Amino acid sequence: MNPAVRAIGRAALAAHPIALDEVNARAQLLARYDNSYLVPVEIFEDLASLLTDPRRAGGPFRALSIGGKRWFRYHSTYYDTPDLGTFHDHRQGRRLRYRIRERVYRDSGERQFEIKLKSGRGETVKHRQRLEAEDHALDEARQGFLAGVLRGSYGIEAPEGLTASLVTDYQRATFVADGQRVTCDAGLVVRDTLTGRTAAADSGLVLVETKTKGHLTDADRVLHRFGVRAAEFTKYCGGYAAVRPELGINKWARAVRTAFPRPGFPSPVREGTSA
Repeated sequence: MNPAVRAIGRAALAAHPIALDEVNARAQLLARYDNSYLVPVEIFEDLASLLTDPRRAGGPFRALSIGGKRWFRYHSTYYDTPDLGTFHDHRQGRRLRYRIRERVYRDSGERQFEIKLKSGRGETVKHRQRLEAEDHALDEARQGFLAGVLRGSYGIEAPEGLTASLVTDYQRATFVADGQRVTCDAGLVVRDTLTGRTAAADSGLVLVETKTKGHLTDADRVLHRFGVRAAEFTKYCGGYAAVRPELGINKWARAVRTAFPRPGFPSPVREGTSA
């Protein structure tokens, strides 16, 4: 098994469980500040042990548990314009930037259409709409939802010509305390739908994302003590930079090289096909 996947699984099984309803009540955090870290497995194991220790002041972080499972398979399809407008808005650090995706929870089959924005204060704000079996992520209803979110949040019109751009697959364990959530992703694989090129993240790294209403969680503080600093990395932008570095990776270069030590390579999908 991938060492990072094994590490998040062990950490989740060692923690006390928490049900999804309680997670949503204590730390749903659709509007939050977040930080991303590329954490070596050995440091992640120490981090998880400290956070989930029953003797921890304030109580231990608990692991999300659904139907007895403690870690879960995620599949996301990101949508962008033909000229990759949302990617370049992030690359250039534009103030009004957002990402559009369909997320599939592989273990339950649940699907969500999501729009992630940055607020003027630097918060990540997520808007989401559940998709039923007959719904498509770019159907009329979702286009209307997207238009309403962008107009209401930014005063701009929705982009035209959206199409699938990048697909990601990974496994996640989630740890929760009051007002704090820590997601731990492993086994990340990304695929460019235009070229079919793929890249797999380093199997010795866990992508840790901290989420809170404040600016730092306890996990941030522990990682800082271990000498791990937040990385300029998101799965969409970092993944695209790994499979298509010619697009320009500027401030993401170090994080991309760390996360994807092997350059993007052709997948079994024939060049020029799309998902």
